[in-house]
This record gives sequence, C-alpha cells and structure tokens, in this order.
Amino acid sequence: MSKGKVLMAMSGGLDSSVAAMMLIREGYELVGITMKTWEFADSAASGKETGCCSLDSIHDARHLAVSLGFPHYVLDIREEFNRYIVDDFVNQYLKGRTPNPCVLCNTFIKWEALLKRADQLGCDYIATGHYARIREENGRKVLYKGADAAKDQSYVLWGLSQEFLRRTIFPLGDYTKPQIREMAREAGFEEIAGKRESYEICFIPDNDYRGFLKRRVPDLEEQTKDGTFVDKEGNVLGRHQGFPFYTIGQRKGLNVAVGEPLYVTRIIPETNTVVLGKKPDTFAREFSVSQFNLIKFSSLPAQMEATVKIRYKDPGHPATICSDKKNRLVHVKLHEDVSAVTPGQSAVVYDENDVIGGGFIEKP
Repeated sequence: MSKGKVLMAMSGGLDSSVAAMMLIREGYELVGITMKTWEFADSAASGKETGCCSLDSIHDARHLAVSLGFPHYVLDIREEFNRYIVDDFVNQYLKGRTPNPCVLCNTFIKWEALLKRADQLGCDYIATGHYARIREENGRKVLYKGADAAKDQSYVLWGLSQEFLRRTIFPLGDYTKPQIREMAREAGFEEIAGKRESYEICFIPDNDYRGFLKRRVPDLEEQTKDGTFVDKEGNVLGRHQGFPFYTIGQRKGLNVAVGEPLYVTRIIPETNTVVLGKKPDTFAREFSVSQFNLIKFSSLPAQMEATVKIRYKDPGHPATICSDKKNRLVHVKLHEDVSAVTPGQSAVVYDENDVIGGGFIEKP
C-alpha cells in the first residue's frame, strides 16, 4: 500500500535522483517534475544549453523516471524566475547590495510552483534533494540541519513557511554525500554517481556576475564608470569601474596601492562611491535583519541567545537576538567581531541544529 503520492523535484543530478530512488523503496508513489527556469543566450548561439535546467538535465531526469517507472513532467517557470529572481538580482546590485538568489528562488518560486502543481496532480507531498531535515515539535514543523555538516543546506531554506514545511520531504537529510553516491552505484546508476556538483548561480554558469550585469543593463558601465574609492574619512584613494562591480569584504581587483591590503567596507550607490578600509574596518558586531521568517517558534521573545550564520559556509557565531516587532526587524548583537557582514545576504538564526528563522541582512 502506498504511503502517499509525492511530487519529486528532479534536476537530473545525483541528489534528486537518489532521493527519488529512496522514496520508491520506502513505498511512496512518485511523480517527477523538472523546473525550467532559465535559457542561456550565450549557449543558444552554439546550439547547446548549459546549467541545471538544460535540455541534458531534463533528459537525465526523464530517463531516471522512466527507469524507475514513474511519470515525469517539465514545468516552465521561466517568466516568474526572470521577473522575481533575475530582476531582483540585478536591482540588488544597483542598490549596492549583494543578493541571495537561491534563497529567493526556494522561497518565492520553487516551493510555490511545486505545491500548486502537486495539488493539480493529486500529490500529498513534495520532495527535493536538499540536505536538511524536518520534524514536528509543539505543533510546528521544525527545520534542522542535515546529518552531513559539510553539505547541510538548511541555510538556504530559512524562507519556507509552515505550510510549505508541512508538505515537504527531504529524503537525504540523514545521510552524507558519500553515502548518497554509493547508493547510486549500488542501484546501477554509475553515471549519476559520478556527476560533479554545481556551485555557481544557475543563470550565471561562468560565475562572472559582472559580465552578466553588463549584458543585462547595457549602459551600466557607462553610467557608473569613474566612481571614486575613498577611505573612511572621505579622502579619495583612486577611481573605480562602477559601484555594482564590488562587494563588501572584497580585496582583490581594487588596484589601489597604499602599502597594505585594503578591503571594500561600504558601497554608496547614490554617489557611485566605494569606501575602502583596513582589515579591522571590515568587522561588525551589530546589524538588523528584515523579512524575518520564524520557523521553530510562533513568536520571538524580546531577547534570546542563539547562533547566527551570515553566509552559507559560515560556521556560525554566538549572538544575542532582539526582536523589534514595531519595525518588523530582528537585531543581532554578535559576541565577537565578524568580517564582511553584507547587506542583501541572508542571516540565519540557529538554536543548536534547529533553524529558528532567517531574513535579509540590512546595513550594520
């Protein structure tokens, strides 16, 4: 007897493929779906697409579904992805911020699109190949870290609502990446087991976000060239190529010689100014978090102790969390100096392995 019907999000890669195998083994009825999010203009010229939603990836996902005996569909969400993710990516850089497109995509595009299609297909749940876990506690679904500390993806899932979490399954959460590769080999899918991971932003496969911005905003270079590098006192140190092409904490590529390393400490779009400083100037102890989504608790106390991650590979830092309900913000007071707290990136608050919630970093 089936344990339920699951809409399985399939990228054609190792993780989602093994997740599908595991769910079938556990007795679920599966429907596979691959989301078409982007089409690469650079690849179109050569007649070959690249990226996580390429024709090759769709073919691989469909081939696995056929091999395992369940139906597979392609969901075209390019319009929504372009409007909500890509446009926001560009606009964030034009505001002097550093965007977090994977978080936005998970929260506002993928899960919503998956649940809508799940309802249409009569599916009880949706499943993905993320390395994270979900449990129920005090009537709430709690998101917590995956067993593989090196691959844990709870950081990029802070935006998931209780509604989304109630209907989500993460089959890989209790396993390590090497274990998942071995499962694929044991099942006879040697090619899938050997697939390399993709770390770049899906719509920028060459990792050149500056080139992407220039193509997306054709006159951007002309508009922002010849801006000024200044120190924290406002003294001019040199000229730069345009404020959108720099990020907080950046050291390389500044081409400013003062006898010691300098780092980007602040970006001021209104005046096309990039502020540089020494390493200690990159540290911060306090910042605010906007659009905070609570997961573990229904409300935050006025103050609590927690651990905060400010980027995906960040090990986390002890902090005091203060709730500002009037302004719908969460204030973070770090117990230690932390470098490159970057507006636009995500701050995720943890209670040991549990995700309390998360939001977007605002100016320190």
